[in-house]
Amino acid sequence: MATKKKTTKKTTAKKGSTKQVTTRTTGSTASAEGKALVIVESPAKARTISRFLGPLYTVKASMGHVRDLPKSKLGVDVAHDFQPTYTVLKEKQPVVKELKESVQKARELILATDPDREGEAIAWHLIEATQAHDKPVRRIVFHEITEDAIREALAHPRGIDMRLVNAQQARRVLDRLVGYEISPLLWRKVKGGLSAGRVQSVALRLVVDREREIQSFVPQEYWTIDVDLVPEVNGAREPTPFTASLARIRGEKPELPNEETAQAVARELEAARYWVVSVKERQKQRRPAPPFTTSTLQQEAGRKLRFPVSLTMQLAQQLYEGVELGPEGSVGLITYMRTDSTQVAASAQERAREVIAARWGTDFLPERPPVYAKKAKGAQEAHEAIRPTDPARDPESVRPYLTPRQYQLYRLIWERFIASQMAPAVYDTVTVEIAAGPEAGSDAPYLLRASGSVVRFPGFLVVYREGRDEEETDELDQRPLPPLTEGERLRLLAVRPEQHFTQPPPRYTEATLVKTLEELGIGRPSTYAPTIETLKQRRYVVVEDRKLVPTELGTLVTDLLVQHFPDVVDVTFTSRLEEELDEIASGEREWVPVVREFYEPFHRQVEAAERNIERVRIADQPTDEACELCGRPMVIKESRYGRFLSCSGFPECKNKRPLLEKIGVTCPQCGEGELVQRRSKKGRIFYGCSRYPECTFVSWERPTGERCPQCGGLLVVSQRRGQESVHCSSCSYRPAEEAAAVEV
Repeated sequence: MATKKKTTKKTTAKKGSTKQVTTRTTGSTASAEGKALVIVESPAKARTISRFLGPLYTVKASMGHVRDLPKSKLGVDVAHDFQPTYTVLKEKQPVVKELKESVQKARELILATDPDREGEAIAWHLIEATQAHDKPVRRIVFHEITEDAIREALAHPRGIDMRLVNAQQARRVLDRLVGYEISPLLWRKVKGGLSAGRVQSVALRLVVDREREIQSFVPQEYWTIDVDLVPEVNGAREPTPFTASLARIRGEKPELPNEETAQAVARELEAARYWVVSVKERQKQRRPAPPFTTSTLQQEAGRKLRFPVSLTMQLAQQLYEGVELGPEGSVGLITYMRTDSTQVAASAQERAREVIAARWGTDFLPERPPVYAKKAKGAQEAHEAIRPTDPARDPESVRPYLTPRQYQLYRLIWERFIASQMAPAVYDTVTVEIAAGPEAGSDAPYLLRASGSVVRFPGFLVVYREGRDEEETDELDQRPLPPLTEGERLRLLAVRPEQHFTQPPPRYTEATLVKTLEELGIGRPSTYAPTIETLKQRRYVVVEDRKLVPTELGTLVTDLLVQHFPDVVDVTFTSRLEEELDEIASGEREWVPVVREFYEPFHRQVEAAERNIERVRIADQPTDEACELCGRPMVIKESRYGRFLSCSGFPECKNKRPLLEKIGVTCPQCGEGELVQRRSKKGRIFYGCSRYPECTFVSWERPTGERCPQCGGLLVVSQRRGQESVHCSSCSYRPAEEAAAVEV
């Protein structure tokens, strides 16, 4: 790190502590009258933090990353220990110029970027970009934007942790090497605009492999038999019908492969007598799920709210950085949303217990605050789980200040956290075995089984119940059974044979793909959302009924990578590489050897692939639509502007039309059509009504489907300085972004 008039002090503390590089001046040059400059990433975060600091602080935003590897070249010196060359991003040059001027006026620089590796790297880049080497520099970290957290962080500053910076540098260099060596190969051999990446390509392979499992799956017919029964009338007790399922035939598991076999058994069951042979009752407890990590938040928001991963992270960022709560001003509502830890601060647990006791009573409190063990590989236990910054701030109290989607996500986070601190649910389960045969008491040929459950104490269930994926079942959903006793006779109501077919594994949703990536140790919390977005933007996958379906292009690219770059798309190899990156962050490994071990065999594979891969062509995809001009089938073609429908009789028939890609938003102008994504002749994306030309609505920015709370205009998402932001298309309202600098 090039410096001017500075010394570098390296401090190695006891085992397990943090090695730091701290920048200090060689003498006291700061003016006592100058302000301390605090730099954060976003304007919303700057606005919120500025509320807690006095007049001796100025808070400014870097607007995210300010330096990166150059776009026009590799930017990594492979021959000299993979030395990266960083440049100030073109769009950030005015921001850096302003920050540099502010640094020179400040008495000291305080870097308050996010508390993860990427945030640490941004802090280091800010020192380099602003040439702050002749100023005192302090690094502070906090996991929630509250006054107590900010004051605590200011009281315990540290230096830049170069282990975290180097872990991030290694990740960036590896990604650049993979992208810049494989992507041009794909451009030459397949088509322009394609890309490959360490995490991206493995995620795509999972989707492609799952699709092939589905396509090769051969369904097998099988039958089940349910029997509706009712206790025989016994005195004044009102008989309650229930259902039992055939469990055994002469001691063996039922094999009912076809209708003929099933109907033969059904006829015997219709003539049989039924009696209870055993009743097993058990009391069970169900503990609440732990508070959210990044991946579990993305999964649950997908299940319960149907939010795509990118939207979940966008909304969580807004809730973390701060929302205007009327007289309270800007308030950070949740803790940092990129985390793989389930730890919770003791103070937050105590506050949650106060809320629970006041609202539901002390019966709903466990004896001691619960402790949740980490499950994710490489979980950073210095982080906290995602939780409300103030558990007493319930969703309804802030609802007037939030957009509908912000409210939905905050409610989900609040309910999950409060539930995680509550007592377990207690419920009874009953399993009844029923014999069926010619006469009661004989060795019955058939055994049926019925199960039921009754919640005795709801515990955390009064607040929250975890969502489930489509194929999952829950015994709490079982209906209660009537009181039954051993030996009790039962009366038959109906025998119901039913045909089934075995099902293939389900396609991935965004939520289940994130779950699988986490379980396999592929990627980290900050990578899930951009990885899935890249797969969609590159048209490697499309979303159909909320499921990820690989396109022919995605399948083709995967096959090429599997054949020529097996390590790049190998799950075990990629997981191990993630562990090595974690070891760099913990100081167990140096980053250059890790990159070298990956790059040398990888580069040999690239050289071999240049000779071995032949040019491939993407076949047109057939459709069920007929050409309205000649009647021949329409096909889906790919162009530089995206996919479109074309007549299969081209060039004899030149009919073609856009392939409408719906974005899930009703047209705000006509209220009948759906908004679709289109491309202009120059390739620029815009959004219009599917009923065009009857409806002429058009927007260059993607509508969210929500209305502005100030003027009723349409809220849209736009790209500004490399970041997505939401704003009103009619007025100046912005729910999550304001001026680039806030001064106290």
